[in-house]
Amino acid sequence: MSLKEKVAVVTGATGGIGFAVAKKLGEDGFIVVLNGIDDEAGSERIEELKALGINAAYYGFDVTSEDAVASNIKAIGEKYGKIDVLVNNAGGLGGRSRFEEMTTEFYRSVMALNLDSVFFASRAAIPYLKKGDNASIINYTSNAAWNAGGPGAGIYGTSKAGVHAITRALAKDLAEYGIRVNAVSPGTIDTPFHAQIKMTKPEVFASWKNNILLGRLGQPEDVASVVAFLAGDGAAFITAETIQIGGGQALGI
Repeated sequence: MSLKEKVAVVTGATGGIGFAVAKKLGEDGFIVVLNGIDDEAGSERIEELKALGINAAYYGFDVTSEDAVASNIKAIGEKYGKIDVLVNNAGGLGGRSRFEEMTTEFYRSVMALNLDSVFFASRAAIPYLKKGDNASIINYTSNAAWNAGGPGAGIYGTSKAGVHAITRALAKDLAEYGIRVNAVSPGTIDTPFHAQIKMTKPEVFASWKNNILLGRLGQPEDVASVVAFLAGDGAAFITAETIQIGGGQALGI
């Protein structure tokens, strides 16, 4: 591998937005390293990418495990000699619970999935990002970071507010090394994330577009194109920013 070839690590990339991001970065010329916990799906995604002529690899590990993240990110960094882009895509709702009934275990699991994972992966990647070219970290926050989420999603909103803050904190911390840190905030994107309500209450799912200025749900590619922009040279003077990708949903029409 030539050091001129850029390396992107995308967590939670075996499906949905994460895979769309990995595919787009691969099309843009990055070597893409996918992470996930479904090894079978990971293998299938790698074959799909390779069929498109994309240089891709898969590392299966749980982003909530400090030791697993540290050892795997180190292995990736040592293999390629650097990391140019870290996309902290892994995350999720983790279920719903009102605070009165919320167990400490549930609280910690949601915080681990959405916030601890960003900290673990970013910390492990920094030594290799320092060796990168126009290196950057791209995180995912949510409208819930500002509106605290819907019923039972309060701790999800809390975790995403933490992602918003850690994005800006990392940007301050890493600016002296030329490492940029930004976030995207996807609105309602039509992915398996919403599969249950799409299947059980299709009319509710269809109605969500009524709260979006552009009148449609987002697609994974809508997010991927913005992440790719932030990862590229065209965004070389952008750091500590969060870009809303929701078709105007954040205005709450």
